[in-house]
Amino acid sequence: MTVLDLEWIRAQFPALSQEMNGCPVVFLDGPGGTQVPRTVIDAFTDYLTTSNANLHGAFATSARTDALVATARDAIADFLGCNCDEVVFGANMTTLTFAISRAIGRELQPGDEIVVTNLDHDANVAPWLVLEERGVIVRTVDIHEDDCTLDMADLKRQIGERTKLVAIGYASNAVGTINDVRSIVQLAHAIDALVFIDAVHYAPHGSIDLQALDCDFLVCSAYKFFGTHVGILYGKRQHLARLRPYKVRPASEEVPFCWETGTQNFEGLAGLVSAVNYLTELGDRVSPKVTNRRESLVVAMVAIQEYERSLSEQLIPNLVQIPGVTVYGITNPTCFDWRTPTVAIRVNGYKPQDLAKALGDRGIFTWNGNFYALNLTQRLGIESSGGLLRIGFVHYNTVEEVHRLLQTLHKLAETNLK
Repeated sequence: MTVLDLEWIRAQFPALSQEMNGCPVVFLDGPGGTQVPRTVIDAFTDYLTTSNANLHGAFATSARTDALVATARDAIADFLGCNCDEVVFGANMTTLTFAISRAIGRELQPGDEIVVTNLDHDANVAPWLVLEERGVIVRTVDIHEDDCTLDMADLKRQIGERTKLVAIGYASNAVGTINDVRSIVQLAHAIDALVFIDAVHYAPHGSIDLQALDCDFLVCSAYKFFGTHVGILYGKRQHLARLRPYKVRPASEEVPFCWETGTQNFEGLAGLVSAVNYLTELGDRVSPKVTNRRESLVVAMVAIQEYERSLSEQLIPNLVQIPGVTVYGITNPTCFDWRTPTVAIRVNGYKPQDLAKALGDRGIFTWNGNFYALNLTQRLGIESSGGLLRIGFVHYNTVEEVHRLLQTLHKLAETNLK
């Protein structure tokens, strides 16, 4: 396994130095939004200080903003492995997905079908359900309840001759399951259906290669991979050029600009570039022989994935041994290649909100609820009882933090059993 320099990594993130009651804070809230490097904060501030202006003006700060947008598009193209004119920026993944779903909806006829799943964030479900008002039929793929993996046999049953689009998550933001997206793309393309992938949760945990994946659309969020509040949409250029976006009349007709409604979050784009630069530097430190940014980013993300698997190997086998703890998702270590280090649990005698509060009071920050994965918590029968407690590790977390979490959960479970 590639060894990450955790001391250097953690030194890049100022938030990690925070303490509660004399102890370091443990940030396990990454799936809701990761912490950011100091360089991201500095880039955000520097843009507002030196370049704050709208696009296409005949003056210096506007010219800097024009250059920044181009730089951001190039950076994300390298991050995803696509062309820069296939990158669209927006307020967030949800807004971008609604924009694309409405544009695709223009072409659909009553009786056409869209396939979604019980594993997805609702931002990759609700925008497609809206099209039911046009007579579109939305079919939902079930899961295997024992490990919260997608039922591929059911997926094959749901895809038919009227299927026009399959909406799938790269990885579950609630339970960490990684889907076999390449196989799903092949199944959909075999019947000429489009594929829309939500990669928001996967992006901070593994390398994305859009050239190899061959999906039609993919969305992610810089806020979830060490950057700022910027939504990112990839679309094959042929689709971005063919579909008609909803936009104001004076806006550009040129791809990809015609898909970017209103004024963009330019300071956020500055932070996004810096986040990509951080990951590039991490890749350079792992393998100094790489020759370009794309290679550096792939090296970084592969190293991150390997390291995070080691955290899962420390966490999950011990977590399932704590009395009263139920783990939702993949728990078999031989299958950890198919999960991120995002783990969802319930503990007997605790509502997830109360458990999150108890951990938070002890300096361990986790999330509780449904995390907008509404289909999943309803399918598991736990939505009405508070959903889940979500534990989200990323590459700046440590084995020591795993042990601290386990010890704290063990004490909380024991206290409740007495």
